[in-house]
Amino acid sequence: MSRQIRIASLIWGASILLSRVIGLIREAVFGRVLGTSGQADVYLAAFPFADFLNYLLAAGALSIVFIPIFGGYLARGEEDKGWEAFNVIGTFATALIGVGVIAMWLAVPALVPIAAPGFDAAQSAQLVTIARIIVPAQIFHVLGGLMSAALQARDRHTLPALAPLVYTGAIIVGGLALGSAEGFAWGVLVGSFLGPFLLPLLGGLQSGMRIRPRIDLGHPDLRRYLWLSLPIMLGFSIVVVDDWIVTRVSSTLQEGSVAILRYAKNLMRVPMGVFGLATGVAAYPTLTRLVANNQHQQAYETLAGAVRMMLVMAFGAQVLLTVAGEDMARVIYGGRISDENYRLLGLSLSILSLGLWAWAAQTVVARGFYARGETWLPTLAGSGAALACYPLYALLGDRYGLLGLPVATTVAITAYVLALGLVLRRRHPGASDGYGPFLLRVLPATGLATALGLGLDGLVQLPHPLLQGGLTGTLSVLAFFGMLLALRLPEASALAAKVQRRLGRRPAAG
Repeated sequence: MSRQIRIASLIWGASILLSRVIGLIREAVFGRVLGTSGQADVYLAAFPFADFLNYLLAAGALSIVFIPIFGGYLARGEEDKGWEAFNVIGTFATALIGVGVIAMWLAVPALVPIAAPGFDAAQSAQLVTIARIIVPAQIFHVLGGLMSAALQARDRHTLPALAPLVYTGAIIVGGLALGSAEGFAWGVLVGSFLGPFLLPLLGGLQSGMRIRPRIDLGHPDLRRYLWLSLPIMLGFSIVVVDDWIVTRVSSTLQEGSVAILRYAKNLMRVPMGVFGLATGVAAYPTLTRLVANNQHQQAYETLAGAVRMMLVMAFGAQVLLTVAGEDMARVIYGGRISDENYRLLGLSLSILSLGLWAWAAQTVVARGFYARGETWLPTLAGSGAALACYPLYALLGDRYGLLGLPVATTVAITAYVLALGLVLRRRHPGASDGYGPFLLRVLPATGLATALGLGLDGLVQLPHPLLQGGLTGTLSVLAFFGMLLALRLPEASALAAKVQRRLGRRPAAG
């Protein structure tokens, strides 16, 4: 990786790691306050409304679309034009999100029966209340996202990287202060203002951000922004579509199903964010610069190298979650969840972990297209993959209940990433990605280490889940990396050398 990617990866990796740690604290608080009760189901079912608005307005695409626009002006020494584009796009986005929030706030009562058809009247009424608290938070995410994109385009990552920490901390405070689903929802709203919006605003003002609202519907950069954002407005990422489908189907199952599946997915998202999202966010500005300089082959090989290093960590995390996931969940979520629900949570997490590599990789691979200015294919392909698999979600949910849904999720994300990676590879004939030799070493090591850990888990029974999961998880992960080193995987050797340098020891020769 280039020096810029390494530095940015360090900042974002540390931020996302801390965010996931704080997120686990949030999960622990949430599990101890609401458990797998109907109230927990209602709170978690409220987020698809805000997610729908976020994706409909392409809020998640702001950094992806705006960084190449703003960064291009900076590369050409035309910063004034960059800030002009910032203000034109920002003014348009502010008006759009304002109208969208009002429309969604009014439409929530009519949408509840569609989003959660299995809820009773009391749950539906509470869902309307919570959704209406959460939806306005999207204003701060959209405006803050644009300001964060301007900072990242100038390789200033610290304050944007701190925003999720403040956001998650506010949710914890809100839940503890009120002890209810509504308390967590108010924490979402307040945290969205303090973290994603206020921190980038302060950072931007300190670095010379020029905020001057301007309406110019004919501006070429606004047209470019709309063109690149349009596929994300028309189609939705597989990440959010999967959440919608799982929430809808699980709301018709036994009480607690929404919460169990969301808890399992949230645990999976810890390594997914730390390894996948951090790599994607950090690599994107460098990829856009390489593409802007017409160095397409180097951009692809840089992306492939980042993906391979990320996958080493993702497969290691898969081993850990499969072997020790249920024990980890028991430690985090506490005693308000029954043993049977913990069993279901652990099994769901094991199934979801089979697709962890794909969940992590899709955040990186998609940026290979975005850097080329191709936003249509990854977005519409993501929507298409999830929607094409919808009958599978319904069939497996009906036939196998709660455990059928993580199977459908894993199939959908795996098919999507394999197809996306193949298309991107064909975009760069002659470039080397090294995936073949890499997988021939990593996949056997993953399977053997997982089998070893599960066998040990069946043989050894310690009195506390922290001890049980700590022992079996640690030994299985050590076995995984030991096998990779024995197989002479270059990425594992590089990782081991970095660890040795951190510990102050000289790496062994070779």
